[in-house]
Amino acid sequence: MYAVVTSGGKQYKVEEGKTLKVEKIPGDVGSLVKFDRVLLVSDGDTVNIGQPVLDDALVEGHIIEQGKSKKIIVFKYKRRKRYRRKQGHRQQYTAVRIDSIKAKGIKARAAEPETEATKPTAEEVAVRETTAGVEAKKPEAPEAAVKKKAAEKAEAKAEVKKKVTKKPAEAKADAKKAETKKTVKPKAKKAATKKAATRKTTAKKKAEDKKK
Repeated sequence: MYAVVTSGGKQYKVEEGKTLKVEKIPGDVGSLVKFDRVLLVSDGDTVNIGQPVLDDALVEGHIIEQGKSKKIIVFKYKRRKRYRRKQGHRQQYTAVRIDSIKAKGIKARAAEPETEATKPTAEEVAVRETTAGVEAKKPEAPEAAVKKKAAEKAEAKAEVKKKVTKKPAEAKADAKKAETKKTVKPKAKKAATKKAATRKTTAKKKAEDKKK
């Protein structure tokens, strides 16, 4: 028996006794959850389809976990604009165990409880724990690693471009400054010497005129 429900703007196929990860739903672990927007219900023989939602159809469950998914990196870059933004994000989710599916014309069946036959053995529990530890120690997904490398390359290229574009401009500015200094100093010296010479000549002429 299964159903199709909507939650957080997405559609999910749901079966009794199984867990489902949906967009974060407020609530503590163990609290009840009800999905009242049911699009389809089927028990294998009969199929009820809503237009768009089935009336008097309900899917019930309880929250098992409130967690976060793996980290992804969001990187924005615009070349030649000195613009780059790097941000990490972990999407929150809620794990729900489906207890029952209720609809008209279909008998609701509660989730089967765990029996000695269905309970995992000690070996299976140990294997699950080891696999969980290995998964926790696993490096980031290859997509995230590729994005990181691309971001690092882009940053390195931008730095190289900055250095290359800055050096010639700075060299030209320094050369212009040096040239102006060289040209200004001799001119100033010549002007000073001319002024001094004119002063001396005028003083001599005045002295000669007084003597006369």
